[in-house]
Amino acid sequence: MSSASTPSGSASAATSGSASAATVGSASAPATQHASAVPDSSELHLPAGSTGRGNYETIIDPGARDGWVHTGLRVLALGPGESEIFTANSVEAMIVPLNGGCEVSVAGETYTLRGRTDVFASATDVLYVPVGSQPTISSEAGGRFAVATAVATGVHPVALIPAEDIPVEIRGGGNMTRKVRNFGTVGAFDGCDSLIACEVITPGGNWSSYPAHKHDETVDDGEHVESELEEIYYYEIQDGPSGPGFGFHQTTSSGEAKPIDVLAEVRSGDTVLVPHGWHGPCAAAPGHDMYYLNVMAGPDPVRAWNITDHPEQTWVRDTWADAGIDPRLDGEHR
Repeated sequence: MSSASTPSGSASAATSGSASAATVGSASAPATQHASAVPDSSELHLPAGSTGRGNYETIIDPGARDGWVHTGLRVLALGPGESEIFTANSVEAMIVPLNGGCEVSVAGETYTLRGRTDVFASATDVLYVPVGSQPTISSEAGGRFAVATAVATGVHPVALIPAEDIPVEIRGGGNMTRKVRNFGTVGAFDGCDSLIACEVITPGGNWSSYPAHKHDETVDDGEHVESELEEIYYYEIQDGPSGPGFGFHQTTSSGEAKPIDVLAEVRSGDTVLVPHGWHGPCAAAPGHDMYYLNVMAGPDPVRAWNITDHPEQTWVRDTWADAGIDPRLDGEHR
């Protein structure tokens, strides 16, 4: 299949059985991050569909907005028989089926991602593609597919990560219990430059990303280590019997030089950007399970995820063992 690319951040609609094309990332250096007025929910909470274009419901590219440098996310919606070509220009990527399955053709090979019925059902096959590649995503039955990206320079092999091989972690305790699928975290997958990604399931009524934490500076003083990382939260919320669900996301300032103030009601398809600051808690409304996909990367030469807990909240970790694991999260635990 022949391929083409369009300017960074653009996409054209696909017709059944044909492919549209888009370039993900930028050929130029990413924008320089700098402090400005206090970023708030109106700037960093991006409602479902508000950044979409063509077949993409969500488009967030590194360097395409002021102060956003290292990470990106696109959510691609394909009808039955549709395809999309994109060029990973200056970024590496992971393709994560949200619902439905797909085939990805890249570098002369075709990989099948079996997908899932929805993000709450199970882990899914994930495909890593390197910087400079030009994958074609095709779906016979249609579906929705996240493309998580990070600025990169080194070229690594294409890698298929089967759902069965993804480490699943149960984190927290009591009404702070959540499930983490570590398909692209440090130690679980290291065949990349800078991209860190995972997905989290929080049962209705539970709190997640708690204690609030930060990773917005590089620290290694012998006693404490922290990594500098941007982070994207992409949300899906399980519907209830009478309609859509919701949850809440909070990010607050971690110092005078890093002002931020976000308190947002989040619904399915919403995205929250975290350039810096204490982020958390994320609260799932009772009766509505919460999913979020996290995408992280930063400027440090070594890919790492080291965090600092909010000092007023770190004590809750000591309550988890006595509280026990929320029984709703039994299963898919390895």
